[in-house]
Amino acid sequence: LEVLQKHRPCKGLQWIEELHFTSDGDLLVLGFHADNFVVWSSRTSENVHCIPCGGGHRSWSYCSSPLAEVFAFIKSGDVMLYHQEAEPCKQQVLLASLHGREITCVRRLGAVEVPDHATFNVFVTGSEDTTACVLVLNENSRAAVPLARLSDHISSVRTLAFAMGPGDEGLSALLFSAGGRAQIECYRLLCTGDTASESAVACQVIHVASHRLDKHWEQKKNRHKLVKMDPETRYMSLSVVPGTSTKQLPTPWKFLAAACSDGSVRIFGLLEAAQKLVLVAESFHHQRCVLKVEAFLHAWAGGERRHLLCSAATDGSIAFWDITGPIMDAVDAMHQAEGEIQPLALDAPLVTIMAHSCGVNSLHIYETPEGQYMVASGSDDGSIHVCLLEVALGRGEAAAGTCLQILERVSRPCAHAAHVTGIRVLRPDLLLSASVDQRLTLWNQHPGKLVPLSTTFFHVPDLADLDCWEEVEAGGKLRYYCVLCGQGLEML
Repeated sequence: LEVLQKHRPCKGLQWIEELHFTSDGDLLVLGFHADNFVVWSSRTSENVHCIPCGGGHRSWSYCSSPLAEVFAFIKSGDVMLYHQEAEPCKQQVLLASLHGREITCVRRLGAVEVPDHATFNVFVTGSEDTTACVLVLNENSRAAVPLARLSDHISSVRTLAFAMGPGDEGLSALLFSAGGRAQIECYRLLCTGDTASESAVACQVIHVASHRLDKHWEQKKNRHKLVKMDPETRYMSLSVVPGTSTKQLPTPWKFLAAACSDGSVRIFGLLEAAQKLVLVAESFHHQRCVLKVEAFLHAWAGGERRHLLCSAATDGSIAFWDITGPIMDAVDAMHQAEGEIQPLALDAPLVTIMAHSCGVNSLHIYETPEGQYMVASGSDDGSIHVCLLEVALGRGEAAAGTCLQILERVSRPCAHAAHVTGIRVLRPDLLLSASVDQRLTLWNQHPGKLVPLSTTFFHVPDLADLDCWEEVEAGGKLRYYCVLCGQGLEML
């Protein structure tokens, strides 16, 4: 037997007694909360019945059918019976609930083609309510319909990352979610068209692996000689390292970079077949909270490849790392140690620049057609910074080394009136930024300056994150879309 997914029932349910599958496909959880018998619906995430019976230390029985529901129990020597005739549901859901608190992150998984229906965009959101939600947004009905709710986190979900799969049967991806209490969860998602369901899209969720730093510390030898990790460490940002499945790396390892509030940049390795998520490398170079990470791949014409990483901290600094060596060393070490290794130390960054005067809240890397990289960032002080990088191989004795050259830097102070929490490079000459001031601004990049093209006001307060994508319309016209989250969700 293999565990596919875990569900957390209603808060306060002290123990679960039975599970009932209904004829309409719902799963009812039967249990006790204090002295009440509770029937909880996993479909609607609400209590269907709550009956005072004195507690679970008694004989009882529950039966449901399409015609009626019956609950019987013994209390003080008497047999008590509750009976309810089946009634048509009169509840009208005006708007399906996504989250109970602020949405902290959003990512677009992709689009699902459904026969005789419009194309559905699938998103994943994370929230302060400790859950992640897979949902579809229908452009025609303008409704967000939840497909699956992931409730394995014990603290807030702050960041999400994807590794897309082959997608032969639908939309397939590995989803990584992370946040408070230094916890990472990994899932395999498969979204397919399903004309029979209300949402027209079905989502299969399989829990793959999880990792918590405090559990990792508990398993260490001689841990009494070490300083225990901070239990309040939070993962601020995740990024999947692209291009690791090559002839150079024959094993099916996926690698994940994480920005941590304890000042570290950590690299994790996932072996999906063994359901293992392992910490393989780390560095405390920044010495302060790291807010953002972005991994990218550079390949030369001769086939030489370099895995590069960009990290940004609360002091406004942005560091660029070559993590190719640590990844290769980690794969070798995990082969020899059968998946359990001591974390390696990352080399010093190749380049560090001071892009802002305070924390970097948004970061994006875009590869230009010339093989150069535009790194755009937004800060707490409302400023935007863009730099153009070129990657080259080192010469001389360190011929195998990597060199980064900064070709151009552009800064726009006071681009927004509040924190810039979302930024995307759409084209080499086009930049999109979003801020807590509820303005979405399109910028044209000229040599040495950023010129605003247009500004749109959106309706989501306390903007936390955005994601963008492009679609080619029937006439060949390219259209850009973005989704924003904070105290709500909006798609533009």
